[in-house]
Amino acid sequence: MKRSPLLVIFVTVFIDLVGFGIVIPVLPFYVEGTQFDASPRAVGLLFASYSVMQLIFSPVLGRLSDRYGRRPVLFFSLLGTSLGFFIMGFATALWMLFAGRIIDGITGGNISTAQAYIADVTTEENRAKGMGLIGAAFGLGFIFGPALGGVLSRWGAHVPFLFAGALALANAVLLYFVLPETVGPGHPARAPAAAGRWSQLAGALRRPSLAFVLAVYFLFVTAFSVMTSSFGLFTLYRFGFDAHDTGWIFAFVGVVGALVQGGLIGRLVRAFGEPPLVIAGALMFAASLVLIPLTGPHTGTAALLSLGALFALGNGLATPSLTSLASKSAGAGEQGGVLGVTQSVASLARAVGPLVSAALIYSAVATVGRDGRPHNMSDRSVSLTFWAAAAIMFVAFLLAAYFARAYAPARRGGDEVVHAGGA
Repeated sequence: MKRSPLLVIFVTVFIDLVGFGIVIPVLPFYVEGTQFDASPRAVGLLFASYSVMQLIFSPVLGRLSDRYGRRPVLFFSLLGTSLGFFIMGFATALWMLFAGRIIDGITGGNISTAQAYIADVTTEENRAKGMGLIGAAFGLGFIFGPALGGVLSRWGAHVPFLFAGALALANAVLLYFVLPETVGPGHPARAPAAAGRWSQLAGALRRPSLAFVLAVYFLFVTAFSVMTSSFGLFTLYRFGFDAHDTGWIFAFVGVVGALVQGGLIGRLVRAFGEPPLVIAGALMFAASLVLIPLTGPHTGTAALLSLGALFALGNGLATPSLTSLASKSAGAGEQGGVLGVTQSVASLARAVGPLVSAALIYSAVATVGRDGRPHNMSDRSVSLTFWAAAAIMFVAFLLAAYFARAYAPARRGGDEVVHAGGA
């Protein structure tokens, strides 16, 4: 395995996720500041705009990397990410925030290109290990991103965005001088796409087992996105937390999730199989979403952290198990296509989740005074967003239970256990 190129790819994905994580605790406070004076609905739309652009342009970047090479696509995507963050950091109007998020979303959909690069430089024997770098970068980025966002916000809500922009720019320079190109004239990616690829993929999606897995995965990521896009506002209104405090809570959740996905999931899958873990994860996830709105100053921060750990445990059990099930539902020649569809499903869910949150949290804070503080935090409306996400997760639980009963027993016999990174 070529360690140096893979290290650059790891850093690229890690910085993407650090930038994504930085935004989570800071953006609600930044957008609602006196300079922009935007509504909570705008926060959800800003989160959604990034994911919508990724959904649309991630396949485009993948095709461009096949045609022109991985290196230029990754290089220019990092420049775009840097530009997007700088625009947000120097923004003086709300439309500039949207412009920055949209640019970052368009150029930030480079995960598929990074995976293609890993496939180019690894053999079949160590490809799974190489692909594991993507999952590791996701986990570490989600740990360090929110924590950095919270710490840097002490010097101003705009500082985390400028830091993320400088980080992406430095990574682009590193990539330009270190990363070799892998798509040469004789590379298979240069060949025209097979005519039957999309029909083959459509046939795979018509298989009920895969359809169920993708449906459950979509609901998981949607609920996750509803929670993350509204959590900052919730902690502000309920606990009086700022971006610094919220960032550390997200970092704690990320650590728990990384421990589960990095250390426990392999042994648990071997012991119980994926479907039971998905079911257990859905129940834990739903329970945490039901109980989080019941916390407040009267319960203390410990209760919030405990429920955050339960949330991370449920997500950590279910998400890699679902990715493994999606892989097992496809033949050897369909792996790339099916896993690509899985990423598209996740991107769509990350767009839908903030939109749902934007609509629900707008009604949840409709009674907030013009000073930005709620008049009555015991009102049940503040719980609406989290309980809606819990309802989504309960539907996911029902689908997972049906899947385990209808499809899993027939598939367990000689299947090889597969592990995959988180969402």
